[in-house]
Amino acid sequence: MPKGWWLPAVRSPTRSRTTPWQTLDTPTSVPAGSRLLELVAVMDRLRSPGGCPWDAEQTHRSLATYLVEETYETLEAIESGDDTDLREELGDLLLQVIFHARIAEERETDPWSIDDVAGGIAEKLIRRHPHVFGDVDAPTAAHVEGRWEAMKRVEKQRTSAVDGVPLAQPALSLAAKLINRVERSGVDVALPAADVPELTNADEVGDHLMAVVAASRSAGVDPEQALRDASRRYIAAVHEAETTT
Repeated sequence: MPKGWWLPAVRSPTRSRTTPWQTLDTPTSVPAGSRLLELVAVMDRLRSPGGCPWDAEQTHRSLATYLVEETYETLEAIESGDDTDLREELGDLLLQVIFHARIAEERETDPWSIDDVAGGIAEKLIRRHPHVFGDVDAPTAAHVEGRWEAMKRVEKQRTSAVDGVPLAQPALSLAAKLINRVERSGVDVALPAADVPELTNADEVGDHLMAVVAASRSAGVDPEQALRDASRRYIAAVHEAETTT
């Protein structure tokens, strides 16, 4: 940031929205997390009177498409192995978090801020890591994962193994998540019968999935929607199994 660039003061919950402007000079060496406050201040400037008209018009709904887009771009950077791109895309993704939090902070009814977002996830991490912040033993990653899911189920008051699985995610990740949840829960639900060859590595799995997509297109079927429909049938089967056991 150029020395002397004018930014709004970072607000605390007790400060007025009419906090005077102040100059933020970036020191040569700053503690970890200091630049996050700078980002909050930049967003404050963009959304405040006299800021950016485009940013000022945005809502949670209007930004939804950008959140999805930035997520995919971040995944692409991870897959490409380009560390510079990954750092940039993570910044774009972080912007979405800051943006949504600022919009929520401006609400007249039930506002919340980026501090609430950060505080909430910090408290959750502490609560769900009793083997780190408490006196619970968790010798393996499998123990940690199992305890995490169990605590999450209790906290969310979920009664089904598939409760809380986001149905809007891509069909393939949805199917994988559902199967994983059901297997971990121990619910006895048979998967649809299909003539699937024995697959021994990732390349074979990928090629088989590609062949299924090609066959679907030849049959005039949208593979994404077909798998999504199959996932919903699987969810119904899980619910039925849970009510009869």
